[in-house]
Formats: sequence, structure tokens, C-alpha cells
Amino acid sequence: MASTHPRIEELPDDFDESLDLNAPTPPNPTAPAAEAEIPLPLRGNEERLRQLDESTPAPKLPPAMAAVDSHTTDELADILNKTPLFMTDISKAGDENGENIMLDALRALQNEGTRGEVAQGFREQGNEAAKEKRWVDAKEFYTKGIAVIRSKESKWDKPEDEEEERKLLRQVEEASYINRALCHLELKNYRSTTLDCAAVLKLNPKNVKAYYRSAMALYALDRIPEAEDAATRGLALDPENKPLQTVAAKASERKVALERIAAKRKAEDERTKKEKLLLSTALRARQIRTRKTNQPPEMEDATIRLSPDPLSPESTLEFPTVLLYPVDAQSDFIKAFSEMHSIQDHLEYIFPLPWDTKKEYTLDSVECYMDTHTGGLVKAGKKMPLLQILSGSKVEVVDELLRIYVVPVKKSKEFIAAMKARKEG
Repeated sequence: MASTHPRIEELPDDFDESLDLNAPTPPNPTAPAAEAEIPLPLRGNEERLRQLDESTPAPKLPPAMAAVDSHTTDELADILNKTPLFMTDISKAGDENGENIMLDALRALQNEGTRGEVAQGFREQGNEAAKEKRWVDAKEFYTKGIAVIRSKESKWDKPEDEEEERKLLRQVEEASYINRALCHLELKNYRSTTLDCAAVLKLNPKNVKAYYRSAMALYALDRIPEAEDAATRGLALDPENKPLQTVAAKASERKVALERIAAKRKAEDERTKKEKLLLSTALRARQIRTRKTNQPPEMEDATIRLSPDPLSPESTLEFPTVLLYPVDAQSDFIKAFSEMHSIQDHLEYIFPLPWDTKKEYTLDSVECYMDTHTGGLVKAGKKMPLLQILSGSKVEVVDELLRIYVVPVKKSKEFIAAMKARKEG
């Protein structure tokens, strides 16, 4: 709320107290005549204002402003960019020789004092930026302070008290690292956070903030054992530290969750291994040939399997199967063809084919063929159980997909000749 008290200013020593400050100011005969008063833009004055605007020339600019008025917008932007207060691009801040006296002067001021004083200056600037949550700026100030401390140059003033200088440098270095770790944490630069915290702990193994910020970063990286270790070490120094207790509890909960996930994954892996072993044993026991290539077809979850229980030797083998109609370039897919079923069992519900306008595909008018491991063809009995066709024969199941060619009898010779020619070609 605005103050209702009059503004009070300190008066000079030679002030004449007999003066009446409330009396009206007498006219000054030497003062220039006042400009004609321009009426307020009330209703009815619009026309007069328009006439004044057209007849009255614009007042002359002061000399300094007149100089500015002689430049284009781009030229003004270039001039402002050379002034530190308005600088936006340091690469364009120099003159034709690449020099900027004002900028050089500011840089020189930044490096005035001892090494510790200069580093402390950067630290304080970083603190101010951090208070305003300008994490990127704060990080850069802390980095500059650390660079001053670590620099091999000796361009700073010599301290009067060497011991006090060493203490100051040690204090500023630890503070700059731990505060930069906070900036990295807020910016989600978690690995950099852990590195800065490690640097702090080398300087001071009892810095509780370093353990806390390191634990937070490690937790974010899901490096839970390390996060838990950092929190535990911090709590050993400060058992009542609430933030450390919180991150320790989170790490513990996450550890339990990860152990549960790992145990579940391990159980699934063991089950998968058992299923594969039992399936392989079942195929060998039935003397069924199988082979895999480098480019298996995409069949999602369709695979050779034991059903209903993949872990029971008494289960039945099922095969993903494609029925090919090569003469008409058509096909049908059967996800689970049981070894106990025949080809006819499936053709009975698949026929009639919706695209078979000539009625060439019926149970009695088609023959079925399958690939052999030598690259040839074998005629498969439509009424035979699949196990009888596959067991101990030359038929090969490639990439866990059984292929059965369904061909009209009257076109079977043409199909066989085409397949033979393709093999020889």
C-alpha cells in the first residue's frame, strides 16, 4: 500500500529557512514564453488536435538523441551489443579490431583481488542466481570460481595472510562444488551431480549435503545400491536428517521392488528354458525335422508348442501352419495345427474358399504337398494325422512354420513341374 506521508529529504546546511516553500513561484521575466497549451482530447477537440498536428512542426531532438536518430535499427542493435549492459552476443561485441574497452575493463574488475577473493566473488554471484533458481547461470558462476581455484596462473594479487588465503580457498572450493552439485541435480544432470559430490567428499568426508545430493542423483539413475549406500553414510553422520531419511526410505522401497522384478524375471527365464528343453526333447522323440534360417517370418506369438501344458511331456505338439494355394496365389493361416489332426480336419471348415469362383477346391478335387529337407516335394495324405506325416520322414519344418501346398488335382502336374524348374533354376 502506498504511504500517505510526504517525502522527506535531507536539506543542505546553507538552506534559507525563511523561504516559504508553499508560496507560488513568481514569474521569471527572462524565461522563454510557454508553448501554446494543447487542450485535452475531450469531445469536440478532435478537429483542433488534427489541425495542430498538421501545422505544428515536431520539436527538435536533443543533440544526443539526434545522433541516435541518424542510425538504422540494425545499427542501433549493433551499438547496444557493444555495451556490457545490453550485450547479447559476445562474438559481435568488439570493434573492427575485435576489441571492447568496456568489456575488458569489466573482466579486469572480475579478477581484482587475491585468488580467494575472486573465487569468492564468483561463488557469491552463483548464490544469488541460485536463490532466484537460475540454475544454469548459477552453475556457470560456480564453475568459474572452481576454475580460478584450480588455475595454474598467478595473475591475482598476493594475499597479506597466506594461511587465511588457504582457508578461504578451501572453504570456497567445497562450497562451489556442493552448490554446483545442487544446480546439476535441479537440471537433471545426475551423473555430474555425483561427480561434484565426490569432489566435495574428497575435501570434506563429513559433508552431509554431499551424501544427500549424491543419493538423490543415484536414486534418479536407478543405481539403488549406491543410492542406499550414500544415504546410509550420510545418516551415520546425521541420524536425524529428514531429507536423508526420506531418500533412504525411497531407495529401500525401490530395492525391494527391483528384487521382486528380478525374482520374477529369473523364474520366467527358468520356465522358458524348461519349456524349450521339453519341446526339443519332444521333437527329437518323434523324429520331426526342424530348421531355422537367418530371416524367419514374423508370426508374433505363434510357435511350435506343447499344449495344453508346455511343461508336461504328455502334452500334444501344435504347429503354426500356412495352407498355400500356389495356383491362385492365395493362402490361409492356422495358428495351432495339432499333431493328432489331419489336413482334411482343417479343410472341412475352410472349404469352400470365398475366392474360388470356379469351384476347383473341394475335399475330393485337391492334393496336398509338403517340402522335404532336400528341396523336393512329398505328397501328404489328407486323412493322415499330422504326426504320421512328419515323424521319421523327409518333411522339414522351417522356422517353426509348417507349409502345406493345396493344389487342384487337374493342375498338380503343372504345379510339380513349376516347383522342379524353380529348384533347378
